[in-house]
Amino acid sequence: MPTLYIAGDSTAAQKGGGEKPMTGWGEFFQEHFDPEITVDNRAVNGRSTRSYLAESRLEDIGKDFRSGDYLLIQFGHNDQKVEDPARYTDPATEYRRNLLTFIDFARNYGGYPVLLTSVSRRRFTSGGEPDPLAIGPYPEAVREVAAQTGTPLLDIFASSQQLYRVLGEEGSRQLFMHLPANDHPNYPVGITDDTHFSKEGAARVANLVAEAIRQSVELTALSAYLRRPEIRAAEVVSQP
Repeated sequence: MPTLYIAGDSTAAQKGGGEKPMTGWGEFFQEHFDPEITVDNRAVNGRSTRSYLAESRLEDIGKDFRSGDYLLIQFGHNDQKVEDPARYTDPATEYRRNLLTFIDFARNYGGYPVLLTSVSRRRFTSGGEPDPLAIGPYPEAVREVAAQTGTPLLDIFASSQQLYRVLGEEGSRQLFMHLPANDHPNYPVGITDDTHFSKEGAARVANLVAEAIRQSVELTALSAYLRRPEIRAAEVVSQP
């Protein structure tokens, strides 16, 4: 059975006890699949495509990656950080080259790369719409690389923005780390963070990713392992 590896940043990464209730969407991804499928979350806080590669984290995945496995690739938030030369990548040049490195890696191992556009930050325009430039030009760069290389694309930037649109500027706040002072011992002075997810937000984004796989014509073999939504819903209801 294939293993699904997630290569990405803090929006997907597993969070330690000192960071909770902050949650990465990768923490909820396993529950969308049949038990025989393994989700191996290799997303790491604070990484861009540049720093992830520089730290040999893709090589580390290669120690376990096997033919038939999947590599889900989602970066962009830290690639934006022009003030940090260790992480910044130009979206027109280095960012695209780095994405190609991830794609070639998976294919060279006989596996399947899957590109995900960055999940959107919670940022609204003065007109009340999700900001189409919340991650700058990076989502469009991913779309273009996917088209050029024939790589399956999950447009999570678009689907997350639609989720924020439906919930509205105020309603979408619950998806993110907004805590008042003294509400949680990990954040005694409170936190207002429109990039990192609450437990609810991470669960909703994981659902967006699973549904994007379900709708992808190119990923029908993988979607066959997805659990039916009604089964997952019944399990949630039955939990104490």
